[in-house]
Amino acid sequence: MNTIRRFLFKDLDIRGQHLSIDTAWQSMIQDRGYSKQVRKLFGELSALAIILASGIKHKGKLTMQMQGDSVVSLLLVEVTHDLKIRGMVRSEGAIKDSDNLDAILGEGQMVVTLYNAQTDSNFQSLVPRNPLGLIPTFEDYFSQSEQLDSKLWVSSTKDSLSAMLIQKMPETKSTDGEGWNRITALASTTTNEELSGLDAEQLLHRLFHEETVELFKDNNINYECHQDHQRFEKIIFDLGEQDARNLLKERGEISIHNEICNEHLFFDEQDLDRIFSK
Repeated sequence: MNTIRRFLFKDLDIRGQHLSIDTAWQSMIQDRGYSKQVRKLFGELSALAIILASGIKHKGKLTMQMQGDSVVSLLLVEVTHDLKIRGMVRSEGAIKDSDNLDAILGEGQMVVTLYNAQTDSNFQSLVPRNPLGLIPTFEDYFSQSEQLDSKLWVSSTKDSLSAMLIQKMPETKSTDGEGWNRITALASTTTNEELSGLDAEQLLHRLFHEETVELFKDNNINYECHQDHQRFEKIIFDLGEQDARNLLKERGEISIHNEICNEHLFFDEQDLDRIFSK
């Protein structure tokens, strides 16, 4: 199951989204060796990026970065308009389960970049990190960028990533003044096990079976990370031919690590002949 679904409380003017991905998430973190703490932060960032990207109305992509100056210096997630995802975490040093966000990230901020392929333009937002965590940071972002009261729940394991978002729509017509408080209270009773183990219909019924909820069709999410050979050939070219050939002679081959795809590209003498013949 690799899907995101929107839902609506018809009598309350409250909307939401439910995210559940397994194989796409497994591909995102495969062979990365992320600790439990890093996987949790990466899962939270990935969930929000997918939720935001699901609303893109044009061709392009959304990039979310959480920058830090401690053990983890960067969390990065990219999601295209058609919900193809990829991402990575850059870290140095060990992280203990007891480490808090300050110990892991230090000082930092969230950077959200929306690229519009039709106009070839970028729109960027900077969001200071809430010291209480990434989820409160995300809720701050929704409040500032969309001016919507929002609550987010995320659960990530090595096998799956699940999330639920609810938002109070701006111009409410509901006569139920306690609707938002009631729905957030009910939603807050969900457990990580329910988030990761129940599909959208099952979870919404468990939480809101006395409410009128409309659940919309699902959209599929896929992991996709293409090697950008041109960019890495330019790295070789920028070394200069003599330095590149000296490096090749010294090592037998030139290896460049593609961090975001977690793959290595290898260049031999024939590759250098081709690159520098251009």
